[in-house]
Amino acid sequence: MSKKKNIAGMSLGGGKKENFFFCLLEFFEDSQRWFLTSVHQVADEDDLDGDEAITTWVEKYGLTKLVVDFPMSRPPCDTCTLTCPGTKKCHHEVVVGIREKMKELIDEDKALMTKNPKKYEQQRVEDNMVHYSRSIHNKAPSEHLLSRSFKRKLKKGFIPYWHRPVDFFIWKSYYDQLLTLFKVSYDSFSNVSMMLISKFKYLLRHLPKDLEIYESQANICLLELHRSGIISKNHILNLFDIDQGVIARLEIIRAIEKKLNVFIYENDLELIVKKPKAFESFILALSGKQFLTQKAKEIPKWAMPEEVRFLIPEFSNP
Repeated sequence: MSKKKNIAGMSLGGGKKENFFFCLLEFFEDSQRWFLTSVHQVADEDDLDGDEAITTWVEKYGLTKLVVDFPMSRPPCDTCTLTCPGTKKCHHEVVVGIREKMKELIDEDKALMTKNPKKYEQQRVEDNMVHYSRSIHNKAPSEHLLSRSFKRKLKKGFIPYWHRPVDFFIWKSYYDQLLTLFKVSYDSFSNVSMMLISKFKYLLRHLPKDLEIYESQANICLLELHRSGIISKNHILNLFDIDQGVIARLEIIRAIEKKLNVFIYENDLELIVKKPKAFESFILALSGKQFLTQKAKEIPKWAMPEEVRFLIPEFSNP
């Protein structure tokens, strides 16, 4: 079989044990199908440390594209050379622009409430009711009426040493859904330690110069799988259940195999079902697969897509 293209996913979250997994998806033209051809774990490489293992894998498979769940760009503060007046009075053009967009949403919501308070409150009550037949993707967080939780997020503001423009784009698109199904928000550096930042900077110096590294997020990919009907809401909710997590991962992977033309060998399947980090690395690789087949969402220019290289897959037409 002749290889046409490949892409790997690697979830970098973790502690001192460096329990990273590397998942390689390859497309074979002869069979017109994607295969998960390799799953590696840093802990299995006895003769190599974590950094050497990663660079060895990249070179071994001739990899040119890698997807990670690590911030690929820095917050405005990191590169700012202006005299700093403090975060609240920040006059960096990027920060000012994002804060204006956030203020517009808050002002629009306030105008709706002022114009017709009774109707506003009725709609608020309606939105807060549980609708079992209504999809969580029925309304984007930035569509009015804004949820109370999203309004609180907007009022907390954009922190220039902590957030990037893409954070606001993700809040606008996924904030309510992430909170509903995963009980988390998205903040670029919320789960990134200084040790991991330093390690990644070091790693970049040793990886091939022609390696293109992209950023994605497993939770967002799972939301898009749910939006398309490939997986269910219960699949996602069961991921966090001690007893049901393994079953949920297996069912999600089986659905992906069936709907997205991906083949996984039994040994690799067992590993990514049992190990949540391996599962996340596979999901990141899947996000890359969609990108390679031109099935990725467009990120607006104000979110700096060329700098951040953030991938949001689409699965509407598997």
